[in-house]
Amino acid sequence: MNNGGIAWFARNPVAANLMMVFIMVSGLIATGTVKEEVFPEVELDRISIQVPYLGAAPAEVEEGVVIRIEEAIQGVDGIKEIQSTASEGNASVMVELELGADPRRVVDEVKNQVDAITTFPVETEKPIIREMTARNQVTDISISGDTDIFALKALAERVRDELTAMPEITQVDVVSAPPYEISIEVSEVALRRHGMTFDQVADAVRRSSLDLPGGSVRTDGGEILLRTIGQAYRGAEYEDLVLWTRADGSRLRLGDVATVVDGFAETDQQARFDHQPTVLVSVFRTGDQSALDIAAAVDGYVEGARARLPEGVSMTLWQDQAEVLNDRLTLMLRNGATGFILVFVVLTLFLELRLAFWVSLGIPISFLGAIALMPGLDVSVNVISLFAFILVLGIVVDDAIIVGENIYRHQEEHGDGMRGSIEGAYEIAKPVTFAVLTTVAGFSPLLFVPGMMGKIFRVIPLVVIPCLLFSLVESLGILPAHLSHIPRRGKPGPWRRFQSLFSNGLKLFIRRVYTPILETALRWRYVTAAIGLSTLILTGGMVLGGWANFHFFPSIEADFMSASVTMPQGTPVDVTSRAITKLEEGATRLRTRLQQETGMDYFRHVSTSVGDQPMLARGGGPMGPVDTVAAANVGEVTIELA
Repeated sequence: MNNGGIAWFARNPVAANLMMVFIMVSGLIATGTVKEEVFPEVELDRISIQVPYLGAAPAEVEEGVVIRIEEAIQGVDGIKEIQSTASEGNASVMVELELGADPRRVVDEVKNQVDAITTFPVETEKPIIREMTARNQVTDISISGDTDIFALKALAERVRDELTAMPEITQVDVVSAPPYEISIEVSEVALRRHGMTFDQVADAVRRSSLDLPGGSVRTDGGEILLRTIGQAYRGAEYEDLVLWTRADGSRLRLGDVATVVDGFAETDQQARFDHQPTVLVSVFRTGDQSALDIAAAVDGYVEGARARLPEGVSMTLWQDQAEVLNDRLTLMLRNGATGFILVFVVLTLFLELRLAFWVSLGIPISFLGAIALMPGLDVSVNVISLFAFILVLGIVVDDAIIVGENIYRHQEEHGDGMRGSIEGAYEIAKPVTFAVLTTVAGFSPLLFVPGMMGKIFRVIPLVVIPCLLFSLVESLGILPAHLSHIPRRGKPGPWRRFQSLFSNGLKLFIRRVYTPILETALRWRYVTAAIGLSTLILTGGMVLGGWANFHFFPSIEADFMSASVTMPQGTPVDVTSRAITKLEEGATRLRTRLQQETGMDYFRHVSTSVGDQPMLARGGGPMGPVDTVAAANVGEVTIELA
């Protein structure tokens, strides 16, 4: 911004105020349209291939399925790496795509190649091929109680239906519950007694248990659609299916030759919540839905539903991801307010009160300007973008402080608010502009980081850079217009005399401490440069030499503690369950001991899984889900800390 631009805004405060109002109003409007999610939504660039091969050992799975899939897809264009896992009863192949590859095209080609394989063992089921996506889970609802799994799953399905009917919620799944299964156990003795074969029974069930359209009949009153309804859904309905009718009118029902069991499929998965059987209901965010709105709706529903629960059944929110987002949002607002107050107080102690206010106003103007651009830049409110706001908080106000202080000095020298505002801003415009641009240049490389990490961390420069640019516009355009109309100081009053104590103390420190050190450093400039260079080399050596540990993601205290168990392949589920029970009992002993020692309960809830590792599967965070396989030899105990 040149001298003419600074002078024009200073002499036309209406234009400066209009620009300020436009930025702030645009930001406030955008707060209602920007997406709210825990982690940014990105494409994972991975394809998953799952092939069930029930009853097969890992060696058979590798030879019969995994190797043939790898040979079939290794020539597909766009594949970077193939990772395969052969486990008991299942083949898992994870395909990582090259940078810039079209996931849909690669999925189609991989599907064509896998479908063309004709040498799979007969016992294998149909391959499941899908593009890996990070589902935006908001929260879980645990429905637990000392009752049968039928009642828990029926209640969970009712909760799912009621949640889906709410306008804020679209996607809800019932998890950790075995699928329904109706088994028909045919008695060979009964078949011989009635002169039937097993195939005849199977054909009769297949023919009788279905709904069929019967066409339509035109009448004077309109068209009537004909339809036969015979599909059976419950065990009792299957028992009443007629296998054949005798000449005397008597019927042979399925229940006469078979035992029909209405239950669940046999799986290796078990789940407990606070030592009681549980079924989880997972709530997800889709599209532009707000994670905070969904969490609030679920919380309100749970509070109302608890009063309608059967005796002995509890409903608890579990792994509320929106709570993490809300904590970060609260932290940003608190830090922003604290920064505004601290800047205002410090500047008030040394400068004019109104100058301190207008300088401090640069924080909300910069933040709201960046928020106004977030929908257009496809940036959502998430833990990464909130971290970027917190990161830039201490930077955006620097240029406003420098410009404001220089304007204040010129106004004190000339006694003319307009002249001091224009000359003070123009004098410092170039160094301030280059200071902001160098910071922008420092964050810009994050926009070009390839791969999954680049997709996630590109959010940081897309927040920081607009904040810095709006801060530059505010300090060189809006701020001089506001400061140009500050009236000259009158007679010194009590506050002015109080300010002089701090300003005189600062001047004394500059004169007696800072200036001598600066003069010595300039006089021995080569020694000063050598000290700085030596410090840089020493710091780099500490990092490269391993004296200073390097972690891409630092270890921080979390709200959850998890222990995962993986037994040798082929371990029965009962053995895995006993191992998980020991971990669960150990957690109970630890909880009791801590309560006795401190008088506080540090555990909020304990979740136990056998045959699955849900917490480990979610451990990818913004990188997406970790591909885990449900098996009899795995389990997990997760503790939510208070």
